[in-house]
Amino acid sequence: MIRVLIADDHAIVRGGFRQFVADEPDMCVAAEAATGEETIRLVREQAFDVVLLDIAMPDKNGIDTLRVIRQVRPEQGVLILSGYPESQYAINLLRAGANGYLNKDCEPDEIVRAIRAVARGHRYLSEAVADTLANNLDKPSAAHPHELLSEREFQIFCKLAAGRIPTEIADELHLSVKTISTYRARVLEKMRLTTNADITYYAIKNGLID
Repeated sequence: MIRVLIADDHAIVRGGFRQFVADEPDMCVAAEAATGEETIRLVREQAFDVVLLDIAMPDKNGIDTLRVIRQVRPEQGVLILSGYPESQYAINLLRAGANGYLNKDCEPDEIVRAIRAVARGHRYLSEAVADTLANNLDKPSAAHPHELLSEREFQIFCKLAAGRIPTEIADELHLSVKTISTYRARVLEKMRLTTNADITYYAIKNGLID
């Protein structure tokens, strides 16, 4: 039996996922979480085959939560579900250790297939993600600038784009302000931007934040 943890801050969304997972004879919803911290606590306490993880969580976003899960249980299967386009977040989150990335608009059958693939220890790539990867291989220059960032750089990029200041980010990630400032400088250099406002504008323009 594939044990699934559903992590999403919307009860209606969790209910929808719960329904079609429960309809599968080889799957069960073992637990649910509404926040990033709750997700991490459950992963520490229980064994799951797959964590269905939303990016937009209220306290600790999916990117931060994924990073902690990787530290707590390196082999944990994590399938990211998001309202953001695969073409924007997928590459960075796969690099950060996600086993798959799906848009919430996809069909339930595809989510079921993805859960089975991740439970078997495989990665699941939707057609859109596979096309993005293929395009990046064929034409490296066509990659989005944010896809050139390292895992940590992308994590900090997302926080800067959301308007967080270095001292807040340092507290959240348990790093020094100097270290955050160094990462910020790398982000700006790699993406050929100048200010935090440029980062926010880029993120909005490219559908990385609302």
